[in-house]
Amino acid sequence: MCGIVGLMTHSNVVYELYDALTALQHRGQDAAGIVTCDGNGRLNLRKGNGLVRDVFQQHHIDRLKGNMGIGHVRYPTAGTASSAEAQPMYVNSPFGITMAHNGNLTNADELAKELFQSDRRHLNTSSDSEVLLNVFAHELQKVAGMTLTADDVFTAVARVHRRCSGAYAVVAFIIGYGIVGFRDPYAIRPIVFGERSSDQGTEYMLASESVALDALGFSNVTDLKPGEAVYIESGGEIHAKECARNARYSPCLFEHVYLARPDSIIDGISVYKARLRMGEKLADKILGRYPKNDIDVVIPVPDTSSTCALPLSYKLQVKYREGLIKNRYIGRTFIMPGQQQRQHSVRQKLNPVELEFRGKNVLLVDDSIVRGTTSKQIVKMARDAGARKVYFASASPAVRYPNVYGIDMPAISEFVANQRTEQQVADYIGADWLVYQDLDDLISCAVEGNTSITRFDTSVFNGHYITEGVDKDYLDRIETERGDAAKQIHKRMFAESDGEVIDLHNQT
Repeated sequence: MCGIVGLMTHSNVVYELYDALTALQHRGQDAAGIVTCDGNGRLNLRKGNGLVRDVFQQHHIDRLKGNMGIGHVRYPTAGTASSAEAQPMYVNSPFGITMAHNGNLTNADELAKELFQSDRRHLNTSSDSEVLLNVFAHELQKVAGMTLTADDVFTAVARVHRRCSGAYAVVAFIIGYGIVGFRDPYAIRPIVFGERSSDQGTEYMLASESVALDALGFSNVTDLKPGEAVYIESGGEIHAKECARNARYSPCLFEHVYLARPDSIIDGISVYKARLRMGEKLADKILGRYPKNDIDVVIPVPDTSSTCALPLSYKLQVKYREGLIKNRYIGRTFIMPGQQQRQHSVRQKLNPVELEFRGKNVLLVDDSIVRGTTSKQIVKMARDAGARKVYFASASPAVRYPNVYGIDMPAISEFVANQRTEQQVADYIGADWLVYQDLDDLISCAVEGNTSITRFDTSVFNGHYITEGVDKDYLDRIETERGDAAKQIHKRMFAESDGEVIDLHNQT
């Protein structure tokens, strides 16, 4: 779940790229990068580990000249700590292409072999984003002549769709020609297109979420459709085409549960309103199961679940209180690489308001329960603060299956719900009882926002993967490569190398 942005304006673009990435910071806190292109066709690139505010200092920004560029905030699905895998990434042929990618290719290993053996292309990292960049570059080189046309771009994207499996939302900059955005045939990860009027003419933007458009004053024109590509020429001419056969909307439902900001609109669905509906559905289930409950207060686990918890409390006719105070300077624990780091950060991140817990029966509401690390510690916090009973409600169903489309849930053995019943999960986290959202109810919360979308990627809940090639062997392999144990090995290796990374394209 990375964040991507592409921007074409009539003035220096770096400050607005910086602001857009800041608006998308919730999608990735591991690394950030910006590349711009000046009037001489020279790329200016800065990327590195850390938050946007840490990676870009004023002297970096001063050197990122140009009125076109793309940016990226990275979330480490493979758990590596190397800034060599920070994006955007670059290849010099054809024309010079730099790319930012959100998602995960499920056939990246096979493609890497093809790129070396057949396409004669060298890969410098283990990133599937570099694989995707080279596939696109190779296919573009096969169809383009000395100059580039929109048809060339769309043909190359169509060939990418035929070769690549998995999830990918992409922005790419082709030097001397313009910016390309495209989305996989199932539209698993989000990407939105916007425009803005200026004195010099219309300006254009592509981004992971509409909040980035809002931050810069761009109007939300449309979400890219499944398999669709948009090509924005440097002169401002717009081309769009659906480039995939048998494309079908199947966007990731977890975007609405946790990943996206509540003020985003994804595929015509307000994330905020979807979460309000989640709270209402969850309240109905609690009332059905515990019609004579003794809940005194509803307290959300900030911040994602706050939107859900408010209508839930209203429907239960129970007080809503913000009894857990969040330290805004701590990152999202869900996306931290390693169990020990997540456990340590929960205590740093949240502090209970004791008077809201003392002597009360408390219903804690969270967006989901994945590893159980956060939930277990929060329940203990509530009891330590004096709660008489602690109940727990999850706005999503039990997460039982790995995510293979760009969210860091690779190891089935790390899920608290793995081979546990609902009551056993409640016992594990220390709650008096636990209620999960029903999957059909969760789907209906999103569908109500856009009834034309009838299918979502719900694989983390039911194990039904919408792309080919995701079998037991694949899931076993990614658990070995990307589980918490593998992340600790990567972390030690990086620490032993003193974090030294040589990047021939990172000259700023």
